[in-house]
Parts: sequence; structure tokens; C-alpha cells
Amino acid sequence: MIRRYICCLIALFCIGTLTAQTLSQAKKLFNNGNYEKAKNTFQNLVKRSPASAEYNFYFGACCYETGEKEKALPYLEKSANRRYINAYRYLGKLYADMYRFDEAIENYEKHIEWLVEKNRDTEQAEAELSEIRKMARMFKGVEKVVVIDSFVVNKQDFLTTIKISKESGTIGQADDIAGTFYINELGNKKLYTDSIEGGKMQLYSQGKLLNGWEEAVEVSSLNELGSINYPFLMGDGVTLYFASDNETSMGGYDIFVTRYDSEDNNYLRPDNLGMPFNSPANDYMYAIDEFNNLGWFVSDRNQPQDTVCVYVFVPNESKEVYNYETTDAQIIQKAATIHSIQDTWTDEEKVRTGRQRLAGLKYHIGKEGPTKDFEFIIDDSSTYYTLTDFRSQEAKEAYRQLMQQEKDLKHLKQTLQQKRYEYANENGLGKKKLEPSILDLEKRIPTLEKEIEQLTIKVRNLEIQKLRQ
Repeated sequence: MIRRYICCLIALFCIGTLTAQTLSQAKKLFNNGNYEKAKNTFQNLVKRSPASAEYNFYFGACCYETGEKEKALPYLEKSANRRYINAYRYLGKLYADMYRFDEAIENYEKHIEWLVEKNRDTEQAEAELSEIRKMARMFKGVEKVVVIDSFVVNKQDFLTTIKISKESGTIGQADDIAGTFYINELGNKKLYTDSIEGGKMQLYSQGKLLNGWEEAVEVSSLNELGSINYPFLMGDGVTLYFASDNETSMGGYDIFVTRYDSEDNNYLRPDNLGMPFNSPANDYMYAIDEFNNLGWFVSDRNQPQDTVCVYVFVPNESKEVYNYETTDAQIIQKAATIHSIQDTWTDEEKVRTGRQRLAGLKYHIGKEGPTKDFEFIIDDSSTYYTLTDFRSQEAKEAYRQLMQQEKDLKHLKQTLQQKRYEYANENGLGKKKLEPSILDLEKRIPTLEKEIEQLTIKVRNLEIQKLRQ
């Protein structure tokens, strides 16, 4: 009996020693930033001791760092309720990511109180709290915006997807600059960005003379605030939108607006455009097509690396915002994050007319009907603008099929975008459930694009055969 008791004590001692070694190793991995490796160990430890504040904190923190933020929530909340050291900071960060700013601020304030009590440096925590307070202020003024379309594209190609009218100027990239340029409708004013030593992007202005562009002038009043890119000048020649990572940014690049002061010959101090245009991710290339009353902006929020989402919206002339005091917090949260573009469709007439104008831009249909800006070229001598131009009934039917396939392609791309968004916000199990449908869509889209290409050739060939008869 005594021998059995001694054996049990030795076994318990060995298990305790092994656990201590495992915990120490996992903490070392965590402190070195190897969160994925540390996570498995902490998951096993929290299963053994689900009430442990320490294990709950480390497992929750690992989940947060590896992108499983929803999964992290209950573990961080449990560890914070048990007053574990760094749980308040991580929980504050998580609440901020969820746009639950009041709770985020409360947890950061508790974290700073603990740091003061332990005579530890509060500088980093104070800076992080300041950023959260900034976002909380923006959250109280989320603009009501009707987003009529959105699509995910390769980051390198997004400028080609922004279809603005000629009256709104030209945006683009050039081989001799690192950033982007904007040229006004008259073609006599250019704004562009280029990098300087250290990689910082700066804004330059140029006017056009009879013999070419004059020497570029640095826009120093804006460049001193931070790195600048993606300029867009409104038709008034005064209002300038651009992206910057300056100190008032929510995170990465934010979109800003400023106005030119003709008396001072300089731009005024810019204002952050706020939510929903800006987020803790990178947001940029804000452009307004006044001729068609449509706006565009780009964001990499909730997107895989090297891809961005392009949003098309109806500008809110009144700049109406959600009433923070009377509107449900979840409604504002969805609006601020653009959780779903359908959530923004609060004005059916705006949606209907906005989408008509967008279709006109995509297919180059003007106010008086189709124009020569859009051409379905049959051959060198024949260009069609309407279905009635077709002489071959077979070609006409094939063209109708082509139009339907293009609609189907758009739908598939929107579905893929939504599923990628859901994937980014799901935990491990949720991600596994979404993977098959995402992979299927990623295969179907290129296949359909190829079919559209082949059908386009077929339409031309059918019509050419008819023309030659």
C-alpha cells in the first residue's frame, strides 16, 4: 500500500515537472513570436485545466495572433475576469478589432492601471489606447453611404478597374514614378507621387505649358505630415483627396481630404475621411466621378495578401451620419466595416440609379443611349452598338448568351468575395467548411472567363459569315 502511494507521488511529480517544462517551452515560443507552434501546447494545457487564467490567456493570445480572433474571445475574457496580467491588453485589442470601442478602452485603462501599480512603462499601452480612442471618435460619426458594388482584384491591377468619366480626369501609373498620377480634364494640371530616400512617398504638382510640363513642385505642406499616395483632384480644382499614413491615420494608409487655399498658395491641413472609408487596414484611391455621381475607393481590409477590394458608392452630398445615440450598435458596426454592401441599400432609388450609371460606365452607355465609347468590333469595317445592328440571328442569340455569361461571372466574383470575407473572420473549423466552395469558385471563374473569350470570337465569326453572304 505504501509502495503504491509512493509510486503515485513520483508519477504526479514527473507529470508536474513535464508540464512545467512544456509550459516554459511554450512561453518561450510565444515570446519569440512563434504563436502557431505555441498554440498547440497551450490548447492542451487549457483542456487539462480549463479554469487556469494563465492557460486561457496564452491560448487566447495565440489564437488572436494567428488570426482566429472569434475563437480567442472567450479565453481572453475568462483570463481577464480572473485578472491575469496581460489579458486586459489583448482583450482590448480584440474588442477594438471588433469595433467594440467602449469595452476596448475600458480594458486598456485597466491594463495601464496594472502597469502603474507594478511600476512598469506605460508608453506603448498609452499609444495604443490613443489609437483606439481615435477610432472610437470616428465610430460616432459613421457616414451613411450606399455601396452599389464591390469586387476583389489583384492589388497591382486595381487602377484599371476604376472607370471614371473623361470629365473627371485621368488616374494611372507611369514607369518613371513609384506612385500614381492624376491629370485633370483639361490636361493642364498633374499631381503625382514618387518615393524619396527611405521609401517615403511624396506629392508633387505640375502645370502644363505650351512646350510641355513645367518643373514639378513639391507639395511640402502635405508631405511633412507623412507618406502620401493616390491623389485625386475634384473638378473644382480645389478639393484634393489622397491616402496617407500620417499620425491621424487609423492604421496604415487612410483616406484624407484637403482644400487649396488660393490666398496662401498652399493646401489646408487635411481631415481624415472617417468610417466607413477608413479602417485599421490600408484604405486608398478615393475618386469621385461628378459627371456620373459615383465614387470609388479601395481597401485591403479582410483581404488575402496582394489582393484588394474596390468599392463603388453613391456620394453622400449631405454627409449624413448614423445617429450614434439612437441607432443599434451592431447596425453602425456593420456600416462602419461594410460587412455586406446589401446592408447599405437603405435607399432603393439610389441603388437603382447608381447601378444604372455604373453599368453605363462599364459598357460606355451615355445619357442618350449607347455611344462610340463602347464598341463591339466585328471586323475592320463593322462596329455594333446595339442588338438591332446584328444581321445574323444566330450571332444575336450568341451575343445574348455572352451578356448572360458576363452577368454570371460578376455574380461568381461577388460570391467569392463574400466567402473570402467570411473565411477571414472564421475560426479553424469554419475555415475548413468554407475552403471547398472557395476552391470551387476559384476554378469556375477562370473557366467561365475562357468561355466568354471563346463565345466573343464565335459571335464575331457568325456575324462575319452573314455579312459575306
